[in-house]
Amino acid sequence: MSRATLRIAMALALGAPAFAQAQAGCTAEHAAMGHCTLPASAPVPAAVPAKAPSAQAVDDCTAEHAAMGHCTRPQAGSAAFDANDPACPPEHAAMGHCTPRSPRAQVREQAPREPIPTPTEADRAAAFAPLQHGHAHGGDIHSLVRFNRFEAWDADPGTGQAWEGKAWIGGDVQRLWLRSEGEREHGRTASADLEALYGRGISPWWDFLAGVRHDFNPGPSQTWAAVGVQGMAPYKFEVAATAYLGAGGQSMFTAEIEYELLFTSRLILQPLVEVEFMGRADPERGTGSGLSSVEAGLRLRYEVDRQFAPYVGLAYERTYGGTADHRRGAGEAAHETRWVAGVRWWF
Repeated sequence: MSRATLRIAMALALGAPAFAQAQAGCTAEHAAMGHCTLPASAPVPAAVPAKAPSAQAVDDCTAEHAAMGHCTRPQAGSAAFDANDPACPPEHAAMGHCTPRSPRAQVREQAPREPIPTPTEADRAAAFAPLQHGHAHGGDIHSLVRFNRFEAWDADPGTGQAWEGKAWIGGDVQRLWLRSEGEREHGRTASADLEALYGRGISPWWDFLAGVRHDFNPGPSQTWAAVGVQGMAPYKFEVAATAYLGAGGQSMFTAEIEYELLFTSRLILQPLVEVEFMGRADPERGTGSGLSSVEAGLRLRYEVDRQFAPYVGLAYERTYGGTADHRRGAGEAAHETRWVAGVRWWF
């Protein structure tokens, strides 16, 4: 054997173990990425498309791959990759070369990309079914009796008493109303009336009223047909306006406005203004046509409880036109100011 041949044989003998070890460490994945070369006789397996990280993908990330930085094991609690994300193809995700999107970005991408259509009447009808009782809370029958004023005074002309109250029975939409108002002076009834009215709610804050009114005093008794409204105006003014039509073409219109000013939850000041107009003069009852009278008052009450409240106040009444003339002819003053004290209660 020649000296050259001997050298080749020795080189092959010494390098065979290292070559075999290198070939054993060259896995199919290394070969697919071109990081090692297998002998020509051994076929190179086709590259398999990488998938999104999974349990299997983590297992395929061998120690050799991790040492070369070609794959990264996902940490505990990290967000999952989206296999359908075009910015992160499966090959990148398998090698840990892309970062998962934040939840906020995912929400933004899932938001509608077209303007939200305007709701139609059919959409509203499907979302909000009509209530059985309109704006009513139910079909039960309830009732209330309230004396807004029940007072007395002691003035120069003499003592007197006055009342004003109302009651109702029914539901939230339809009710039967009773209203009464009157005065007593010098031990006799100067004026008194009683109204029976059908009331129907025409809005959340207003009722329509229709019925009859009967005047017992002053003068001969008289019956009126009545129609009007009552409710709460903007800024919480309680308003009642009623028109009356009586026998012989007589007509009358009254309006009352109240307001409650709360100093505390129990101490309340109540201003009140009431006006009366007459369509025609009626000498038998001592009234003239046009503006007949105006009454204004301030009453400060303290609610011992919500149903009972004593009060003190100041009331002013003035008559006009023919009504004032009739009062002067009867020896009475056309206007009067008096201090009053009374109670307000309801049940």
